[in-house]
Amino acid sequence: MSPSSAAAFLRFTFWTLLISPAVSLTCSTQKFNKNQVFSTCIDLPSLSSYLHFTYDSPIATLSVAFVATPPKSGGWIAWAINPKATGMVGSQALVAYKNSTTGVPVVRTYDISSYSSIVQKDLSFAVWDKTAESRSDGSLVIFAKIKVTADLAASGKINQVWQAGPGVGDGGMLEKHEFAVANLQSKGTLDLKNGHTSGSSGGDTTIKKKNIHGILNGVSWGILFPLGAMIARYIRAFESADPAWFYLHMLCQIWGYAIGVAGWGTGLKLGTESPGIMYSSHRNIGIALFVLATVQIFALFLRPKKDHKYRFYWNIYHHGVGYAVLVLGILNVFKGFDILNPDRKWKLAYMIIIIALGAISLLLEAITWVVALKRKSGKSSKPYDGYNNGQGGRQNLAT
Repeated sequence: MSPSSAAAFLRFTFWTLLISPAVSLTCSTQKFNKNQVFSTCIDLPSLSSYLHFTYDSPIATLSVAFVATPPKSGGWIAWAINPKATGMVGSQALVAYKNSTTGVPVVRTYDISSYSSIVQKDLSFAVWDKTAESRSDGSLVIFAKIKVTADLAASGKINQVWQAGPGVGDGGMLEKHEFAVANLQSKGTLDLKNGHTSGSSGGDTTIKKKNIHGILNGVSWGILFPLGAMIARYIRAFESADPAWFYLHMLCQIWGYAIGVAGWGTGLKLGTESPGIMYSSHRNIGIALFVLATVQIFALFLRPKKDHKYRFYWNIYHHGVGYAVLVLGILNVFKGFDILNPDRKWKLAYMIIIIALGAISLLLEAITWVVALKRKSGKSSKPYDGYNNGQGGRQNLAT
């Protein structure tokens, strides 16, 4: 092969490899086992899903083929119409999965009245010719014909929702799908007459609120509170840092509390906007953190003087509650990462920060012990005659 021919072959191979994935990932190239043909196909904007449909407006009949890949083998896919809203709640769903005994894909209908009530039952509109097929690439296809209700037929638009989940339990109980960005954005409006779909901005708004909630709480409970505790434990050991350490400690804790309350408030707002979605442990720890931190902040106004007889007990309470907030805060930040499921780099960045704070704490622990021992040995080397500065007064051993 000549150099020019080799160069041409390499260029052809490069462009083939570059273009072929894009071609294979469009609905226009998809074929079905029984060679069904539809007038319109759409590459849906999330979950690598595709919708083929034909709308017969004179008789208000919609024929659909929905293509998607379950996240795991044995998982499920779903396509739904929501007659009254744009989200999952209230939708009437067609769900396909492989029968656990025969391995044959089947289609079932589900009425999703709430996140906690997903019931296998007939839909609120007529649906027939429900079948499913599996494909060699692991995807599933839902076929069905649907009678479009009069109000939806008049508008020519329907609210569609699609989803994919990891598995199916006994009795057709669907396992919970992920709440990643793609899952939250899998909804939109389907224009039956013009043959296109528009996405919903609701998923973007919810994701933005979750990100704000995560950032606020990560900075407050996950960074500022641990930093404030380190200042109180280690910097105060140096006499030259008094009283600067106290004001730095208060600054970190008050700012951490203020930002944490803002993050806690966004979490409550997200909860009210997501009925049926409950992260019990994350929620309960968040409430406990808010209560403990609130008590801790207000306890500053009841702080006894150093020589007060109750100062010893106040210190025990203050340290105990402080360490509880420290541990629960870091724990809940990691629970938040598991729920929000951001890019791995964000969790890794936070882990690096915590490890760095831990390493600095160990170093300062050793240094402060050395300082304390030197200070103690220096005091013990001074002569002691049982009197205070030779004035005849006996030293108070309790001080």
